[in-house]
Amino acid sequence: MDIVADALNTLKTHEIAGQRHCTVKSSRLIGKILDILKSEGYISAYRNVEDGRGSKFEIELAGKINEAKVIKPRLPIKKDEWPRVEERFLPAYNIGVIIISTSKGVLTNSQAQDLGVGGRLIAYVY
Repeated sequence: MDIVADALNTLKTHEIAGQRHCTVKSSRLIGKILDILKSEGYISAYRNVEDGRGSKFEIELAGKINEAKVIKPRLPIKKDEWPRVEERFLPAYNIGVIIISTSKGVLTNSQAQDLGVGGRLIAYVY
């Protein structure tokens, strides 16, 4: 079971259905991914909520997600391979983000390029 895939699928299906709110299971990695999505404008806001069955994120959608998928297997990428990776996973230049786990933390593809680091691919959103 992949909670990142479940969370991104929930975001995408709620966007397609025209809903503005959804909930996903909580984890540190999903929290970092939601931080990136909020800073890139794909979601409006989110908050962590405790209920009787565990912790969840309540997310307010911005209506801007067309596609959101995890990348499996989590491929390692070197710092000089970014153009090839962007061409493979994103629809056009400067549209969407690739989310990566690096030694500097969870970053977008543009942040990783600016820092000159590689890492492991997690997901892409556009």
